[in-house]
Amino acid sequence: MKKIIFILSIMGILVTSCSDEFLEKDPFGEITDEQVLLPENIEPLAISAYSILNGQGNEASNAFNSPASNWSFGDVLSDDAYKGGGGTGDQNQIHRMEIYTTDSQIIDVEQKWSVLYEGVNRANTVLKALKNSTEFDENTKVQRVAEMQFLRAHFYFELKKIYNRISYIDEDGNYFSNTMISSEEVWANIEADFNAAFSILPDTQDDPGRPTKWAAKAYLCKTFLYQQKWAEANSAADEVIIGGDYSLLPNFSEVFLPDNDNGSEIVFAIQYSINDGSPSNYNGSIGDRLMAPGGPRYNQYGFLRPSQNLVNSFKTDDNGFPMLDNLDVLETDNVDPRLDVIVGRPGIPYKDLGINYDETWARDLATYGPFSPKKRVVSANDPNYLASWPYVTAANYHIIRYADVLLWKAEASIELENLEDGRTYINMVRNRAKTGSYIQNLEGTADAANYFIETYDTPFATKEEAVIALRTERRLEMAQEGHRFFDLVRWGIAADVINAYLEKEKIERGFLTGATFVEGKHEYMPIPQSQIDSGGSDDSGNSLTTQNSGY
Repeated sequence: MKKIIFILSIMGILVTSCSDEFLEKDPFGEITDEQVLLPENIEPLAISAYSILNGQGNEASNAFNSPASNWSFGDVLSDDAYKGGGGTGDQNQIHRMEIYTTDSQIIDVEQKWSVLYEGVNRANTVLKALKNSTEFDENTKVQRVAEMQFLRAHFYFELKKIYNRISYIDEDGNYFSNTMISSEEVWANIEADFNAAFSILPDTQDDPGRPTKWAAKAYLCKTFLYQQKWAEANSAADEVIIGGDYSLLPNFSEVFLPDNDNGSEIVFAIQYSINDGSPSNYNGSIGDRLMAPGGPRYNQYGFLRPSQNLVNSFKTDDNGFPMLDNLDVLETDNVDPRLDVIVGRPGIPYKDLGINYDETWARDLATYGPFSPKKRVVSANDPNYLASWPYVTAANYHIIRYADVLLWKAEASIELENLEDGRTYINMVRNRAKTGSYIQNLEGTADAANYFIETYDTPFATKEEAVIALRTERRLEMAQEGHRFFDLVRWGIAADVINAYLEKEKIERGFLTGATFVEGKHEYMPIPQSQIDSGGSDDSGNSLTTQNSGY
């Protein structure tokens, strides 16, 4: 699955928009309809649908083409990270996103939309071909249909959480603009695809890049969670926990090593590889290369810089519990041991390089501060790191990992007033952080910082206390994985949290001056203007695709 078949120029199915006008175009280029239905052509088409998971379309040279990790949409838009790079003018469109002056013509907004709808198109193309093929092996056909339904649901889920009011296209070419289909109907279609995939897909796959039935059920759980269907989410999480063969790795840091890319904790991941013969190492983690922190062993791209607010959230009190005052971490303070797996901090060893991270590594230190990414950065000593252009790695990006499922189970339980179940599953995640290995000093003689974390060993007094514990735990465990902003939005607290963050951070980070999160607007990206312009109109000349509120 990692060796993507480059037939796309022949197939001619890459597009830049997904209006109803686009759907009238022949997606098969110079290949006849009859040839497309041949098994030897359907399989490459299916692989081309998988290839869109990396978020790049076919533009491997463009690292800002909406990377699959969502670091700009999920982290920089939240209180977890600054854009970074060489100042506010470096990829200014992302800077505009982080200060909430986004508009419908920002290239990242348009590219993300286009790439995700290209994924929908490719999945639909395969589904249509499979429906009409008479020569494709029936058993394999059933499996491929389920895989394409899973992928289509994934692409629509991403679109829904980023843009909210989206258009919908099925494999038969039926087009429903965002004024023709309701939010509930879109969610129902996503649910139907994941349910269909669950009913067919096997428990395990020989190719690790293909989804399993438990990946489909886990994604269905996430879909329920976003709709606050707590009972359904709780049940789906139970099914994955009981039926899926998943477990937390003993050490938090091991989760992000390429050697464990498809280990026991990974439910579904985008597969990356290097040195596999693809042009310009196309199959590497092209977007994540921008996290390279500089210093003596890395190129200095310096993007996705952890915020002071995020670092402060890892401070723990004398009982080993998170402190919620968000005061700056001092050298003598207790901290959650996950902090130094996630963030490059001055004076703390960086990976296995045998050297401490130094603030002089940080690009544009005066603007973005001393911290750098670490969690998903591959060691420069690792053969899965490409030390030459384009500096990509073979580390997979985790769409869903088992810790996600455990915390979803905890969240659904708490919302259903089962606080003890919630505490149990939060503690499963915290206990791994507590009992796993801690970052050591360079000599290997002691912990690199004052690490102290404890599980919640007494019942939560109130639902509010349980909710705070759950939301805090999710931030700590999933930091820098592209989820934080979307969590804040679905919890309905994005405006309050982000404006409080901005009020404090802009004192030290001048580039945030003037930034304000507008409730009812900034929870979602604007619909690209090109889509509104090309999305068709009704008999009265009114556009069938309308803009999100506030834009």
